[in-house]
Amino acid sequence: MAQKILVNGGTGYIGSHTVVELINEGFETFIIDNLSNSSADVIEQIEKITGTKPGFEVFDLTDLHKLGLFFEENPGIDAIIHFAASKAVGESVEKPLLYYRNNLVSLMNLIECQLKFDVPNIVFSSSCTVYGQPDKLPVTETTPRKDAESPYANTKRMNEDILKDSIHAYPQLKGIALRYFNPIGAHPSALIGELPLGVPQNLVPFITQAAAGLRGELKVFGDDYNTSDGSAVRDYINVVDLAKAHVVAINRLLNKKNKENFEVFNLGTGNGYSVLEIVKGFEKATGVKLNYKIVDRRAGDIEKIWADTTYANEELGWKAETGLEETLLSAWNWEKKVRGI
Repeated sequence: MAQKILVNGGTGYIGSHTVVELINEGFETFIIDNLSNSSADVIEQIEKITGTKPGFEVFDLTDLHKLGLFFEENPGIDAIIHFAASKAVGESVEKPLLYYRNNLVSLMNLIECQLKFDVPNIVFSSSCTVYGQPDKLPVTETTPRKDAESPYANTKRMNEDILKDSIHAYPQLKGIALRYFNPIGAHPSALIGELPLGVPQNLVPFITQAAAGLRGELKVFGDDYNTSDGSAVRDYINVVDLAKAHVVAINRLLNKKNKENFEVFNLGTGNGYSVLEIVKGFEKATGVKLNYKIVDRRAGDIEKIWADTTYANEELGWKAETGLEETLLSAWNWEKKVRGI
């Protein structure tokens, strides 16, 4: 009988791609999502890709009563992947209470239900933002976490601590925190991809929307950073590669291959690209010229960061494989399909 995986935030960008990979690996999947930054239409797209429709319920994880009812009505869940969170750095600076309430309370409610309903395994969607602006690059899993540069980053750091402390207190729990760098791209089918509601907060969907004529000019936040061309540097990872890492992490827990009750892995490519290099890469991959403008730095952004992926590559047997131009082209193919271009 197929093992059951609950995916919180499963209609979102990374969540939907992970549900596809879980189904492809033979897991039975359930999704909880409040649809605050996604659409229920994603369920149909997942079914088109995989031939299987995941279970799906719409409610907010900050509602402990509804979450408890879900577990009562869906016994036998083997593991959880927790994506559900508000996730925009800039917005978190403007609306810190929203971020602390959504991101912290949802995880605490989830852990309470894990204990009550005997669901031992959890994979947590963390972020490289927990490192702040590191003193040394690339960052490893042992790089010291710094004071957060934004409320969003602080919630990821605090959630790691909540999970670690809970696992220490309740040894029946097992968890893996995956610190991702910058996910970009879309499924090769162009049936799912990144489709933020409102103005995009992340670079690549802003690029694709600008290229599609929806956003006017692209804003590049800062050209005076201490980088090769003055624009901020990040480690951009293909979203399907990232999704596959979640399946590996789930199997590690289910097969009791974890070496500690709480483990942490960096998920990136090991390469840093500047914003302007991404702009040029998109133009090369697609043949579409972008109209962009340099503007002031954005609150909460760090200067540069990229991953040392050695530990994840060796310990998980996982590696990001998709090249930057192929990934950027997949994002453009998704945008064109959504817009009917």
